[in-house]
Amino acid sequence: MLDTHLHHKEEHLQSSDLLTDIVIGMSDGLTVPFALAAGLSGAVGNQVNLIWVAGIAEIAAGSIAMGLGGYLAGRTEVDHYNSEIKKEFWEIENKTEVEIEEVRSVFRNWGLSEQVQEEATQEIIKDKQRWVDFMMKHELGLEVPDPKRARKSAFNIGLSYIVGGLVPLSPYFFVSEAINGLKISVIVTLICLFIFGYFKSKITGIPPLLGGLRVMMIGAAAAAAAFGIAKLIEG
Repeated sequence: MLDTHLHHKEEHLQSSDLLTDIVIGMSDGLTVPFALAAGLSGAVGNQVNLIWVAGIAEIAAGSIAMGLGGYLAGRTEVDHYNSEIKKEFWEIENKTEVEIEEVRSVFRNWGLSEQVQEEATQEIIKDKQRWVDFMMKHELGLEVPDPKRARKSAFNIGLSYIVGGLVPLSPYFFVSEAINGLKISVIVTLICLFIFGYFKSKITGIPPLLGGLRVMMIGAAAAAAAFGIAKLIEG
């Protein structure tokens, strides 16, 4: 029964991490190349190939940058946990009574009786590794990080960025005039942004329709601003 519970918890956490990575990569992937393509559409006229080149270059650079950011975040989480666990071992060795009282304090906050507090405390401190694990989780609120999390996060975010970025860029491969590509890109991308925002909001507990409209409007505003600025610069 315990093994089943732990297995379920691990799957839940991994699923949550994957969803977070997809949201991070996809949201930027849909918005940034969309704004770039819209801006270029207001400046290049019929030179659609420039939008292809610039768009693909941006998606490549953006996916690498976003993936690297995810990798560094994952490594930071692991490094932080390792640093804190070393501190806990040191404190158990050098501030033993203080650490024992902190264990009691956790059980006291749970509302256990003094007798049960003492029995539970003595049981925990019999094993240093178990003691440290207990303090990491219940004093510091830190879970053991997945050592492969950094690499997984980099891959998930980078791939999500590429998938998202190809949505606004793809219409330009089938047209000869940039403005026609922009019209199709706007329709396709805004629909995708709404769908993305809808499901993202549903997962996070925000009203889905409101969340979908919010994400869609942010993308539209970014693209409109880029297009307008390009037109002003072009004169």
